[in-house]
Amino acid sequence: MLELVFANLKTRPFRTLISIVGVALGVVLVVLFTGLARGMSNDMARRAFNLKAEILFTRAGAMNLTSSSLNVSTAYASKLLEIEGVQTVVPVGRYITSNAKARWGLEQIDGVEWQPFAEMNEMQILQGRAATAADEVILDERKMLDEKYKLGDGIELFGKSYKIVGVFAPPSGARIKMSLAALQDALQAENKCTYILVKLKDGVDVDEAARRIDETLPGNKVNLTRDLVIDQQERVPALNLFLRVLVGLGASVSTIFVLLSMYTTITERRKEIGILKSLGASKSFIIKVIEGEAFMIGIFGVLFGFVVSFLASYLIAKSFDLQFEFSRDWILTAIAIAIGGSLVGALYPAWRASDIDPVLVLTNE
Repeated sequence: MLELVFANLKTRPFRTLISIVGVALGVVLVVLFTGLARGMSNDMARRAFNLKAEILFTRAGAMNLTSSSLNVSTAYASKLLEIEGVQTVVPVGRYITSNAKARWGLEQIDGVEWQPFAEMNEMQILQGRAATAADEVILDERKMLDEKYKLGDGIELFGKSYKIVGVFAPPSGARIKMSLAALQDALQAENKCTYILVKLKDGVDVDEAARRIDETLPGNKVNLTRDLVIDQQERVPALNLFLRVLVGLGASVSTIFVLLSMYTTITERRKEIGILKSLGASKSFIIKVIEGEAFMIGIFGVLFGFVVSFLASYLIAKSFDLQFEFSRDWILTAIAIAIGGSLVGALYPAWRASDIDPVLVLTNE
């Protein structure tokens, strides 16, 4: 039967190719876009929380991936230093605003005292110096490169111009940083920050230290930085809904392409099917042959789709510096919907083919 399946596929190569492309399109929709969504959200989270501190102390509503506020008193810094096991603390202010030119449509700005922040997180100034005045900022390398800034240029923030005085690396948190005092002044939030980074002494158990902080300063949020990058798809609004829509669209494309292709093929092969049935082929045999063709189309579509997806992701990442992360679960999902969609799409044509009356077909021919 396998020889018959391949012979039928070779008989109409162009239609077979179109069917394979249709299935591959469904695979590309799932693999490429889920890889992009996963890669960009995780890259954003890793950069946002690329911190050496073990604990992030904040308050409810102070911070998430799309919004933030300065509602944590900097007075907590001295209180945290008194807790057993705490080595150093650094208050950080974060401001998130919409920006159509920025990725994800959001622009983040951090307010930090550079020296203690840099020492805690092993960062350095590559060019220029740290921002100290109220109208100065520093940018990371990617921001400088993407927007073609150079030292001494001005950047518009909070309705006024700030001077770029330095470039820092590696990326951590916002790509734009100013002094904490400058951010507090711009937002009129004196002695406030968004969160406080807590670095523990060597050998201190992180979970135990977090428990002590929570007991000493109740009513606040004590986050472990190791947990902040987990399940980032849950942190981006409507991302999972978007991915489910893509999966449904990919399944629909694969199913419809195969259904139309196989239905047209069956219409053209009525005589051949009539001859097979006159020679004793059963309904189940005819259905198996048609479904076998659909299965092979699905297999070739999956292979072609993966080639296109991985090649496209490489070219896009190289040209636009977008991050892709391919998940095993989504790859298996793409395979399932491609092959499953092909088999489902061929069911009706297979049933119609098995129901052909050989006497009627051969008489008319």
